[in-house]
Amino acid sequence: MSDKKIGLALGSGAARGIAHIGVLQVLEKEGIPVDMIAGTSAGAVVGALYARGLTPGRLKTLATELRWLRLAPLVDLVLPRTGLIGGKKIEDWFKSLIGNRVSFSELNIPFACVATDIMTGEEVVVDEGLVIDGVRASISIPGIFTVVKRDDRYLVDGGLVNPVPASILKKMGADYIIAVNVLPDITKRDRGHWIDQNKTRGSKEPNVFHILMQSVYIGTHSLTKSCLKNADIAIKPRVAHIGPADFQLAEDCIIQGKLAAQEAIPKIKKHLSA
Repeated sequence: MSDKKIGLALGSGAARGIAHIGVLQVLEKEGIPVDMIAGTSAGAVVGALYARGLTPGRLKTLATELRWLRLAPLVDLVLPRTGLIGGKKIEDWFKSLIGNRVSFSELNIPFACVATDIMTGEEVVVDEGLVIDGVRASISIPGIFTVVKRDDRYLVDGGLVNPVPASILKKMGADYIIAVNVLPDITKRDRGHWIDQNKTRGSKEPNVFHILMQSVYIGTHSLTKSCLKNADIAIKPRVAHIGPADFQLAEDCIIQGKLAAQEAIPKIKKHLSA
């Protein structure tokens, strides 16, 4: 189709990040190759697994199996130090999918993930060493997961500095960048719909996970817009009705990812054939 190197930026978003799988399904179906991937937080998880060779079908199966009852065994609570969850069990789960000591150089597709130095506020791009170390740092939501120490830095979720890492792909050599943003515009969110959904679930108020995630999103709302300026096209799944902890809505997330990607395909093909 084109000799351009295509980069895929997968953004942060917790449960909403499952929509990335739907995007991957459409890109494969339409024959759009992915030459390199950059991911932040949830995007780092999906990106790393895909770069390792897990198919979108396999990723969909994993995602739709996620329920809080199934997630509970992955939560290892610790005495509050730098976070509530130690993350060791999640690391073990991730290793069971990609291999115990897989390095970035062993991945099928070049991949990088983004974390934040919590002491300096600097962006830290992890693209060498063990994949699990980079992903674990990238998903470390402040207050929820303990920080990750790497090269004398203390790292947390990359969404604080680069929620949709299109800029990283430029540095990796991408000629055409597709960004996937699953962070809804909270200023335009259908609050009534959110309240109705929560009443249906029997919840009267947001839980602590939702509150912490929303705090991150509010702080990075303007930053996300800036990140997307580095992309040639932005795919924006309609996931505003899905909360950051709504892993049980994985199938809906994937459908929204597919729909948004299908809308973007004509423009992507036009750009690549130019």
